[in-house]
Amino acid sequence: MDAKALWQRYQDWLYFHEGLGLYLDISRMRFDDAFVKSLQPRFDKAFADMVELEKGAIANPDENRMVGHYWLRNPDLAPTPELTQEIVQTLEQIEAFADQVHTGAIHPPKESRFTDIISIGIGGSALGPQFVAEALSPDFPPLNIHFIDNSDPAGIDRTLTQLKDRLASTLVLVISKSGGTPEPRNGMIEVKKAYTAQNLDFSKYAIAITGVDSNLDKVAKSENWLARFTMYDWVGGRTSEMSAVGLVPAALQGIDVRAMLDGAKEMDDATRVPNLKNNPAALLAIAWYFSGNGKGEKDMVVLPYKDSLLLFSRYLQQLVMESLGKEKDLDGKTVYQGIAVYGNKGSTDQHAYVQQLREGVPNFFATLIEVLEDRQGKSTEVDPGVTSGDYLSGFLLGTRQALYENNRDSITVSIPQVNARTVGALIALYERAVGLYASLVNVNAYHQPGVEAGKKAAAVILDLQKRVLEVLAKEKKALSITEVADKAGVANEVEAIYKILRHLHANNRGVVLTGDLAKPGSLTVSLG
Repeated sequence: MDAKALWQRYQDWLYFHEGLGLYLDISRMRFDDAFVKSLQPRFDKAFADMVELEKGAIANPDENRMVGHYWLRNPDLAPTPELTQEIVQTLEQIEAFADQVHTGAIHPPKESRFTDIISIGIGGSALGPQFVAEALSPDFPPLNIHFIDNSDPAGIDRTLTQLKDRLASTLVLVISKSGGTPEPRNGMIEVKKAYTAQNLDFSKYAIAITGVDSNLDKVAKSENWLARFTMYDWVGGRTSEMSAVGLVPAALQGIDVRAMLDGAKEMDDATRVPNLKNNPAALLAIAWYFSGNGKGEKDMVVLPYKDSLLLFSRYLQQLVMESLGKEKDLDGKTVYQGIAVYGNKGSTDQHAYVQQLREGVPNFFATLIEVLEDRQGKSTEVDPGVTSGDYLSGFLLGTRQALYENNRDSITVSIPQVNARTVGALIALYERAVGLYASLVNVNAYHQPGVEAGKKAAAVILDLQKRVLEVLAKEKKALSITEVADKAGVANEVEAIYKILRHLHANNRGVVLTGDLAKPGSLTVSLG
């Protein structure tokens, strides 16, 4: 396509939202009008599906739950007056609590102010707050935030060591809908122990963000924790940033949560328009469908050209892959759907993998995130008439052009600046795009059976560990790995048992492995 035709195509497919100052350009995706026309019936259904979702249809059949994250930024849309009131009151409670912390009305027992936050969560209870903190936290926030988002002992130790001298002025957020998810529970136990070691009453520092009457809620209530905020059962983890999960840590950091909600609401309004060309989420969905042939055949590479948006690709990784990565479609047919997402920062990572994007395996489409404002204030010229921001813009535009010239497709999303409204809008845009795309390919975007299966498999391993240790304690002599498996009644799990024992041995947990470590079958094991 020549330059004149490309310019016309750009104008034909450019979406602009005046209120948000957001542009969406899918002109460098090579679909034609016939392709768009062929998908129109699916889009008609997708638009109708989203209407039913927002009215309160059961969208998560595994848990018999509605999916209502859209109501968080427009409570009047909630299906009952009681829900509307609950959403409004929760937001007011969050803002009041953050204000009391900032003014010192709520303060730690031994200090006049809280200085830091430890946020303990996993998945959506960590990724959303981390992304927003990186994007929006002021240079000198009223409280600095630190995350424990894994069950890695060394990672937990590092965070607690960094805060050792400020633990007495550090709030702890424990975020878990069920209160039984292992990672946040483990983090809570470890952090609680660190507070006890400094003779600090953990309950005076702890905040629970959890479901009503969950295990965590009961603990927080019985121990009289500093505060409790509700996680709604109709909000999934990967769409929970606009709930207490994301708003509590954001408000404590001094981020304008109302502006974030307003930006999301404005984008929600735009993505309800039942017209493909005038709906930015639908435009993303059709671009994704085209690139991957409706089967996720190409990966989504996300390149935000702004340091503060570094974690956007990680955030989208969960949102897109957990929502769309499904073995079965809604009819029970095996389809193996999904779109793989990876990415990092432009232009930094152009030096890392744009060579392959430009000339290597053409198994992707790129999403370039452009921020039009370079910085607050005037920029220094690094060359005559040229600033660092001009270079950054040039790298983005040059990459887009270079990819297109070698038959690599791309999408460009442009926002005027990184602020609470635009970040809220980006989150809402991709949430809706995922919902529409899921309808196009006939999968349920709002359940995650594979995640639950992984949790159950981990529980099986821990049960196996318990049985193995019982065998060793009972036998009181050295056994081969195979003998341990036989006596535990799980002869077919010998490899898993070997790895459990190797881990316990490496951590001096009372298990002794004797023999040639390079030959697992030759080892004997005993309790030391």
